[in-house]
Amino acid sequence: MSSQVRGGTRWKRFALVMVPSVVATAAVGVGLAQGALAASFSVSGQSFKVRTDKLVGEDFVQYGNVASGAGKHHPVAVSGFSSATITNMCQSVVTPNLPFDLGSVTLRLEAGTDPEKPVRATNLYLDVAQLDADAAFKNIDIGVAAGDLGATGIQPGTQANKNGFAQRAEEAVLTDVEQVAWATTAGTFELSNLKLRLHSGTDEQCF
Repeated sequence: MSSQVRGGTRWKRFALVMVPSVVATAAVGVGLAQGALAASFSVSGQSFKVRTDKLVGEDFVQYGNVASGAGKHHPVAVSGFSSATITNMCQSVVTPNLPFDLGSVTLRLEAGTDPEKPVRATNLYLDVAQLDADAAFKNIDIGVAAGDLGATGIQPGTQANKNGFAQRAEEAVLTDVEQVAWATTAGTFELSNLKLRLHSGTDEQCF
């Protein structure tokens, strides 16, 4: 990995996931009524897309793992944050080949569109397969063993190799994010200015 400098390292197209799965929308209404949502979701064997203007996360950790769903397995980079704020978030997932000649339908969720009211999450873990973004890290530590991460550490119940490669930082700031992810969990997940829409076809994906 190039440009591995502690402190103010910036990497373009860094493989890091940002925000939770669109599958959460089934439970979001109840959670928002209480101001926060305890979340644990995956898209049953499907990946989903996320775009956001900015994510600021504290106590960042990252390590390799395998995401499983619908009898399939996918290598992912798991990213964890003790807390995170997310500005102007868009999530989308396509359900293909629906019956009754409905074809493909895109579920699109938007939240945190007001910079003064971003999406907020705690104890956030995300399984990512692909990401394009600008990234800046504070006090980054590269090449630690996953079992020695401390702070946020390995997500409970994760079958990660504790001796495998990992990294951590006090803070991660990511901008202009486009990502493909498989699953996420969060202790709490607050969505401000939530908008949820169903669209025929695939043209309304986040990117």
